[in-house]
Amino acid sequence: MTRIAFIGGGNMGYALAAGVKKSLPDHQLTVADPIAGQRERFETEGIATTPSNSEAIRDADVVVLAVKPQTIKAVASELHPILNDQLVISIAAGTPLVKLNALFGEQLAIVRCMPNTPALVGEGISGMLANANVTAAQRSSAESILRVCGLVVWFESDDDLDKVTALSGSGPAYFFYLIESLVAAGESMGLGRKAALQLVVQTAIGASAMVSRDGNDPSQLRENVTSPGGTTEAALNHLSQKHVDQEFVAAVTAAYRRARELAT
Repeated sequence: MTRIAFIGGGNMGYALAAGVKKSLPDHQLTVADPIAGQRERFETEGIATTPSNSEAIRDADVVVLAVKPQTIKAVASELHPILNDQLVISIAAGTPLVKLNALFGEQLAIVRCMPNTPALVGEGISGMLANANVTAAQRSSAESILRVCGLVVWFESDDDLDKVTALSGSGPAYFFYLIESLVAAGESMGLGRKAALQLVVQTAIGASAMVSRDGNDPSQLRENVTSPGGTTEAALNHLSQKHVDQEFVAAVTAAYRRARELAT
């Protein structure tokens, strides 16, 4: 039996804890959060809670830091003296592994993770980075915990995780922006908002499924649906003339630069 302590009862902590309880029922979970209202939703799922961080990590094998980055230093000050050989998994955004090592102790096994918000519906993807103290068994344990909310990809450096932050961490907002824009286009042509939203959302789901199935290349799928002289070609030609592809690259690069700034 693996005993996991979650420090922080926010949305991502809830998604992970609820996912672990459902997918890994042999694990014993405790969630620490100072706010009673936050603890209540875990209790309704049958997950033990406490207002005390130190109580939560007592006898824990794994400690998951599901806290805001601005509180990570205070949490480290409290937990550093009592952490020993536990695996520490941090999902605190923008907090590099090098900083986690310094705050919690160079001797600890620490994994930095960058999940994204689709984890809340079990469709997330997490970038993962381990320090030199993480054993193969601990790596497997961290992966099994994050996999309850989606896919897991391992990386080699904090810089890689900053790129993950820009691409998939912020990525859902880019797709929401595109969905908003397409719905607005439907409305501008006279479609009702409800119908336009339904058409766009299902199209997004279907297109994603086609890309993910059998490793299909998106450029080939785009070509397959673009008939010469047809409606799709007219739309894509307009986007190409406006250099929309280049602007997406520039936008994600801007997010990457900001991620690096926040990590310093």
